Amino acid sequence: MHPWLKPLSHRLLEPGLWHVRHEAVARGAAIGIFWAFAVPFGQFLFAAAHCVWWRGNIPVAAGLTLVTNPFTLAFWLWLAYKVGGTLLGTSGRVPDLEPVVSRAAGIMDWITSFGAPAALGMGLFAVLGAPLAYVSVKLAWRMRIGFKRWHR
Repeated sequence: MHPWLKPLSHRLLEPGLWHVRHEAVARGAAIGIFWAFAVPFGQFLFAAAHCVWWRGNIPVAAGLTLVTNPFTLAFWLWLAYKVGGTLLGTSGRVPDLEPVVSRAAGIMDWITSFGAPAALGMGLFAVLGAPLAYVSVKLAWRMRIGFKRWHR
C-alpha cells in the first residue's frame, strides 16, 4: 500500500467496499453517477472517498464516473446546456464565438452565457441521476433474484 494511504488503510481495506452486495452496489452506483456530473475532474477520488463514508462499492462508483469520460463529455455538456437553457428561459442556442474573438473583454461574457445553463444542467443530472441509479440497481437486483426463483 502507498505510504500516503497507510492512515486510511483500515477503512479502504474493509471488505464491504469491494464485494458485490446489493446495497453497496446501489450506493456505489448513486455515488458514481453523482460525481460523474458534479465535477469535471478528480471524480474517482471524490467517489472513492464518499464510498468509504457511505459504505458504497468503490469499483462500481469508479466505473460509473466514466459516464463523462473525455470522449462523451462534449455531448453531456451540450445536453446540459440545452436543459439548463430551457429551464433558465434562454434560447438554448450556443452563443456565437465571433464577437468574442474580436474583443478580448467579451470572453468572460461568452463563458458566463454558456456556463450558467451548462452548470445548471450538469447539477440537475447529478442530483436526479444519483437516486435514479440507486433505484435502478435495486430494481434490477430484485428482478434478477425473482427471475432466479421463478426459474427454479
